[in-house]
Amino acid sequence: MKKSLIALTAALTLGAGAGTVSASGHTVSKGDTLWSISQANSVTVAQLKQWNSLSSDLIYPGDVLTTSGDSKATQTNQKASAAAKPAASASTYTVKSGDTLYRIATNHGISVNTLMGLNGLSSTLIHPGQALKVSGKVVQASASNTASASKSDNAASASKSEPSATRELSVRATAYTAYCNGCSGITATGIDLKANPNQKVIAVDPKVIPLGTKVWVEGYGEAIAGDTGGAIKGNRIDVFIPNKSRALQWGSKTVTVKILD
Repeated sequence: MKKSLIALTAALTLGAGAGTVSASGHTVSKGDTLWSISQANSVTVAQLKQWNSLSSDLIYPGDVLTTSGDSKATQTNQKASAAAKPAASASTYTVKSGDTLYRIATNHGISVNTLMGLNGLSSTLIHPGQALKVSGKVVQASASNTASASKSDNAASASKSEPSATRELSVRATAYTAYCNGCSGITATGIDLKANPNQKVIAVDPKVIPLGTKVWVEGYGEAIAGDTGGAIKGNRIDVFIPNKSRALQWGSKTVTVKILD
């Protein structure tokens, strides 16, 4: 029922690359991908990632990307990109979908270890909506820190804590939508994704994760294993995202999946 991420990227190529382009830089717009930007500037994706110190294919509207290897151009665009990012002086940051500790730490001019210390984190797992301290005194993850936290902090932490799991595995995750040529929008288990665009559904290999299983996916949240796909074999999943540009921004990444029942 689904279109692969590669096919989806090709289908959107004509609509991508609408961001502001200069002789040496590109301001990312909604729908842009590293591939479409590289094609518009006659460079490779690898060069874009190198010039902009990117460790993944994730980019966000408002990012300013260097599209030239010229050192002066690189410095100019890095300054512009820094201006578009959250101010390092902000004391807290609210996690958005697709964020990683590395990206947040880099945007605020601190190390991942410092960011974890500021928030008493013992793992790199974070969740959309989670409030992270990005400045202040480094603390250690301990029971005493939890006990001394304010009631509001405790309530927020409890509401966003990782669910308990019967099994945990690492998978390669891509994304798909229900809106493509020939797509019915009906999953293998009968879920109408067009009628329920906010439904959290993932496509799985039933031999690895049985259909109907409730799961928690890192960076996505709680979902139901409600679909299958020809390319989804072994430790691979597809997460349903109703918006095409957001599905492209998800890219392909390794995430943790927890089996909840």
